[in-house]
Amino acid sequence: MGSAPPWPATNVVVLVGTMTTDPTTLTLRTGDVVNFDLTTPLPGAPPLAGPLAWYDPRRGAVDGLEQGLDVLVIGTVRRRFFRSGGQTQSRTEVVADSVVPTRRTKSMRSAVAAATARLTPVAEPPTR
Repeated sequence: MGSAPPWPATNVVVLVGTMTTDPTTLTLRTGDVVNFDLTTPLPGAPPLAGPLAWYDPRRGAVDGLEQGLDVLVIGTVRRRFFRSGGQTQSRTEVVADSVVPTRRTKSMRSAVAAATARLTPVAEPPTR
Protein backbone atom coordinates (compact mmCIF):
# COMPACT_ATOMS: atom_id res chain seq x y z
CA MET A 1 0.00 0.00 0.00
CA GLY A 2 1.11 3.53 -0.75
CA SER A 3 1.19 6.47 1.57
CA ALA A 4 -1.90 8.48 2.41
CA PRO A 5 -2.85 11.02 -0.26
CA PRO A 6 -2.12 14.66 0.61
CA TRP A 7 -5.79 15.59 0.06
CA PRO A 8 -8.88 14.19 1.77
CA ALA A 9 -11.48 12.55 -0.44
CA THR A 10 -13.58 15.41 -1.73
CA ASN A 11 -15.94 16.28 -4.55
CA VAL A 12 -15.33 19.83 -5.78
CA VAL A 13 -15.89 20.93 -9.37
CA VAL A 14 -14.73 24.22 -10.88
CA LEU A 15 -15.89 24.84 -14.44
CA VAL A 16 -15.66 27.82 -16.77
CA GLY A 17 -17.78 27.60 -19.86
CA THR A 18 -20.64 28.90 -21.94
CA MET A 19 -24.29 28.34 -21.11
CA THR A 20 -25.73 26.49 -24.10
CA THR A 21 -29.35 26.67 -22.90
CA ASP A 22 -31.37 29.27 -21.07
CA PRO A 23 -31.93 28.38 -17.41
CA THR A 24 -35.27 26.77 -16.60
CA THR A 25 -36.71 26.80 -13.09
CA LEU A 26 -38.74 23.91 -11.74
CA THR A 27 -40.63 24.24 -8.49
CA LEU A 28 -40.56 21.01 -6.51
CA ARG A 29 -41.96 20.13 -3.09
CA THR A 30 -38.45 20.44 -1.72
CA GLY A 31 -37.71 23.82 -3.36
CA ASP A 32 -36.71 25.27 -6.68
CA VAL A 33 -34.14 23.80 -9.05
CA VAL A 34 -32.62 25.70 -11.96
CA ASN A 35 -31.35 23.57 -14.86
CA PHE A 36 -29.13 24.54 -17.78
CA ASP A 37 -26.39 23.05 -19.95
CA LEU A 38 -22.79 24.24 -19.98
CA THR A 39 -20.14 23.70 -22.65
CA THR A 40 -16.53 23.79 -21.49
CA PRO A 41 -13.73 24.16 -24.05
CA LEU A 42 -10.77 21.79 -23.87
CA PRO A 43 -7.42 22.57 -25.52
CA GLY A 44 -6.91 20.32 -28.53
CA ALA A 45 -10.18 18.41 -28.03
CA PRO A 46 -13.87 18.89 -28.72
CA PRO A 47 -15.66 20.87 -26.01
CA LEU A 48 -17.50 18.97 -23.28
CA ALA A 49 -21.17 19.68 -22.65
CA GLY A 50 -23.05 18.69 -19.56
CA PRO A 51 -26.15 19.36 -17.49
CA LEU A 52 -26.16 21.47 -14.35
CA ALA A 53 -28.67 21.63 -11.53
CA TRP A 54 -28.71 24.56 -9.11
CA TYR A 55 -30.91 23.94 -6.08
CA ASP A 56 -32.54 26.87 -4.29
CA PRO A 57 -30.39 29.68 -5.66
CA ARG A 58 -30.77 32.92 -3.71
CA ARG A 59 -33.44 35.31 -4.96
CA GLY A 60 -32.30 37.19 -8.06
CA ALA A 61 -29.21 35.01 -8.63
CA VAL A 62 -30.61 33.66 -11.90
CA ASP A 63 -31.47 37.12 -13.26
CA GLY A 64 -29.27 37.89 -16.25
CA LEU A 65 -28.21 34.28 -16.84
CA GLU A 66 -28.93 33.27 -20.42
CA GLN A 67 -27.77 31.11 -23.29
CA GLY A 68 -24.40 32.27 -24.62
CA LEU A 69 -23.21 33.74 -21.30
CA ASP A 70 -19.77 32.70 -20.05
CA VAL A 71 -19.93 31.61 -16.40
CA LEU A 72 -17.87 30.11 -13.60
CA VAL A 73 -19.57 27.21 -11.81
CA ILE A 74 -18.48 25.83 -8.43
CA GLY A 75 -20.19 22.65 -7.27
CA THR A 76 -20.06 18.87 -7.03
CA VAL A 77 -20.66 15.91 -9.35
CA ARG A 78 -23.67 13.76 -8.55
CA ARG A 79 -25.30 10.76 -10.15
CA ARG A 80 -28.99 10.48 -9.41
CA PHE A 81 -31.45 7.70 -10.15
CA PHE A 82 -35.12 8.14 -10.98
CA ARG A 83 -38.06 6.26 -12.45
CA SER A 84 -39.31 7.25 -15.90
CA GLY A 85 -41.53 5.26 -18.22
CA GLY A 86 -41.54 2.37 -15.76
CA GLN A 87 -37.75 2.03 -15.85
CA THR A 88 -34.96 3.16 -13.59
CA GLN A 89 -32.74 5.72 -15.27
CA SER A 90 -29.73 7.71 -14.14
CA ARG A 91 -28.21 11.08 -14.87
CA THR A 92 -24.79 12.41 -13.97
CA GLU A 93 -24.80 16.15 -13.46
CA VAL A 94 -22.95 18.97 -11.79
CA VAL A 95 -24.83 20.33 -8.80
CA ALA A 96 -23.92 24.01 -8.63
CA ASP A 97 -23.22 25.76 -5.35
CA SER A 98 -22.57 29.04 -7.15
CA VAL A 99 -22.81 30.36 -10.69
CA VAL A 100 -21.00 33.61 -11.49
CA PRO A 101 -20.80 35.41 -14.85
CA THR A 102 -17.13 35.64 -15.86
CA ARG A 103 -17.43 39.41 -16.32
CA ARG A 104 -17.74 39.67 -12.50
CA THR A 105 -14.07 39.03 -11.77
CA LYS A 106 -14.18 39.97 -8.07
CA SER A 107 -17.09 37.57 -7.45
CA MET A 108 -15.24 34.88 -9.43
CA ARG A 109 -12.15 35.27 -7.24
CA SER A 110 -14.28 34.95 -4.10
CA ALA A 111 -16.02 31.82 -5.41
CA VAL A 112 -12.72 30.16 -6.36
CA ALA A 113 -11.20 31.07 -2.97
CA ALA A 114 -14.19 29.46 -1.21
CA ALA A 115 -13.81 26.31 -3.34
CA THR A 116 -10.07 26.20 -2.67
CA ALA A 117 -10.70 26.47 1.07
CA ARG A 118 -12.67 23.22 0.80
CA LEU A 119 -9.45 21.52 -0.33
CA THR A 120 -7.54 21.78 2.93
CA PRO A 121 -4.66 19.29 2.90
CA VAL A 122 -4.62 16.63 5.57
CA ALA A 123 -1.81 16.51 8.08
CA GLU A 124 1.30 14.72 6.95
CA PRO A 125 1.27 11.04 7.94
CA PRO A 126 3.70 10.21 10.73
CA THR A 127 7.07 8.93 9.62
CA ARG A 128 8.00 5.38 10.54
